[in-house]
Amino acid sequence: MNEQPTILVTGVNGQVGYELLRGLQGLGRVVGLDRAALDLADLDRVREVVREAKPAIIVNPAAYTAVDKAESDEAAARRLNAEAPGVLAEEAARCGAALIHYSTDYVFDGTKDAPYAEDDATNPQNVYGATKLEGEQAIAASGCAHLILRTSWVYGRRGKNFLLTMLKLGAERPELRVVADQFGAPTWSRSIAAASAHIVAQGLASQRGGDAAWWRERSGIYNLTAGGATSWHGFTQTILDIAMGDKAPNVVPIPASDYPVPARRPTNSRLASQKLAQTFGLRLPTWDEALRICLED
Repeated sequence: MNEQPTILVTGVNGQVGYELLRGLQGLGRVVGLDRAALDLADLDRVREVVREAKPAIIVNPAAYTAVDKAESDEAAARRLNAEAPGVLAEEAARCGAALIHYSTDYVFDGTKDAPYAEDDATNPQNVYGATKLEGEQAIAASGCAHLILRTSWVYGRRGKNFLLTMLKLGAERPELRVVADQFGAPTWSRSIAAASAHIVAQGLASQRGGDAAWWRERSGIYNLTAGGATSWHGFTQTILDIAMGDKAPNVVPIPASDYPVPARRPTNSRLASQKLAQTFGLRLPTWDEALRICLED
């Protein structure tokens, strides 16, 4: 009887990591590591943990995600978003593991008037986006078998995210003023984890028994977002309509210029996901369908 493959998952207390730890159960021996078990800022420890675990697959949702704070904390953002993924990729190449890593719509400048494809030119407008792009480049340069999954506007029922902030403010205030001229696809952390688990299952069920060749043939960048698109204002309005109904506060649309923040955001964060569908047969639900399930869960 073949021994179960080890699937190493970082950042399991984060929005996506929490869902991955549950979604990957049954596919192998899942080793979930929170920050206490593996601080990605300690690169020597990263190498040590991977060498001890001898994983077949490394799944890395851990990241520095405080977009505005990153503007004044560039070194820490670069360590977690660029240097640590690079080390994970080097170790994956060393032991023949496949690496699944998550990136962001913020690698683009948002000036395109259509959804971004995977091979469109990148031009990040903030430190977070720049360091995430550096992480992508480090992974590609390592030569490991890898999937880089770019997602956008991630939310869930735990941690810090836009959904939870709006639910809190909606219960406290009679009126909310929300940016209406930035567009993207709010993507539920559980949808991301479910799609990732489907990909892992395909890899492990392949005729080659899930070895690195299957992953190598499919290595590259894939957009992974919910279907459709909305603005932050539209997202907020839908959140509060579902959660509060007639008791929802008034949601006033404002331009981004009326809500200055340290980090510049793309106007257009829409990502085209055809490549994911063509390669893995996967297409996420529309953002509003997923949101309703999330809120009713």
